[in-house]
This record gives sequence, structure tokens and C-alpha cells, in this order.
Amino acid sequence: MKKLAVLLFATLIGATAQAAEYKIDTKGAHAFVQFRIKHLGYSWLYGRFDKFDGSFVYDEAKPEASSIQVTVDTTSLNSNHAERDKHLRGEDFLNVSKFPTATFKSTSFEPKGDGKALLKGDLTLHGVTKPITIDVEEIGGGKDPWGGYRQGFTGKTEFKLKDFGIDYDLGPASQTVEMILDVEGIRQ
Repeated sequence: MKKLAVLLFATLIGATAQAAEYKIDTKGAHAFVQFRIKHLGYSWLYGRFDKFDGSFVYDEAKPEASSIQVTVDTTSLNSNHAERDKHLRGEDFLNVSKFPTATFKSTSFEPKGDGKALLKGDLTLHGVTKPITIDVEEIGGGKDPWGGYRQGFTGKTEFKLKDFGIDYDLGPASQTVEMILDVEGIRQ
């Protein structure tokens, strides 16, 4: 009987310590893909992508095994200005008729302590795939009021538009875009 209890306990511990898959909660609008870039060096232009989808795997006991994949509908770009959005979706920038999606697929997750980590992966944007690094911070995780379990993270990165074949010249202060990513996932 004692061996059976130990075996059951070990099985339960193993089940709770395994990695879990999370669906990014875009339906409940608890996730955001946002950006900002300097406009001529005089102010910040902010925007977001309204449509995206993805999932991630996270194991609190072994966070280095975590991974994420996200697909962004670039046609859903929204900077709160219709004419500007038309220009940003056009050939000078995202060229969404030719490249209607952007993707990110992680290649590594490196915990740094205190809930912080470096997430590395491949970003495909404007038909170009390049490695990027995202500074990640765990926001928290736990049970939700509907009987599920959620986990949340925020991340920031920046990259040069020219690295992804976008070479429209807005001046020297407007070469780098910053991405702000807030993700809340629902365990599946």
C-alpha cells in the first residue's frame, strides 16, 4: 500500500511539473501586439495589430524548455489614422497585399531570474526572416474565475526596418521600430 501511495504521489508531481500548452487569448482581447516608431524624430507614432493568433508552451519547473509561435495578420495594422494605415499597409512599408502575415517562432528561452528571460527566435516580416531577441518578463499565472488556468508575459524588442527590407526613409531618428508584446495564455 505504501508503494502504491508513493507511486501515485510521484505520478501527480510529474503531471503537475510537466510543460503545458497555452492558447493566446486573442478572443478575450487579453493579448496585444503593439509597436512604436519615432515620427521624424519629433514624436512617437504608436500602433497595433488587431488580428493575430498563437500558442506557447511553458513549464514553471523547467522554463528553459518554453517555446512560442505567433502569426500576425499584417492587414490588421491600426495606428488610429485611416490614411496613415493605408500608407503603412502599402508597398512603402508592409506591402500587405504581397505579405499578409508576419510570424515569430522561438528558438530558445533563457531564464535570467526574477521572472525575466531572453526569448530568441525567428521573425518573418515583409518576406524576410531574421533572428531577434525579446526581453521577457513574467507577469503571473494562476486559476481564472471560469475554472481555467492562465499565464501572462510581457516582452519588448526593437529592430531596424531595413533589416526586413523596409527602406522607406523617414529620417535618421525613424529607422528602428520598437515592439511591445503582451500575452495572456489559457492552458489547454
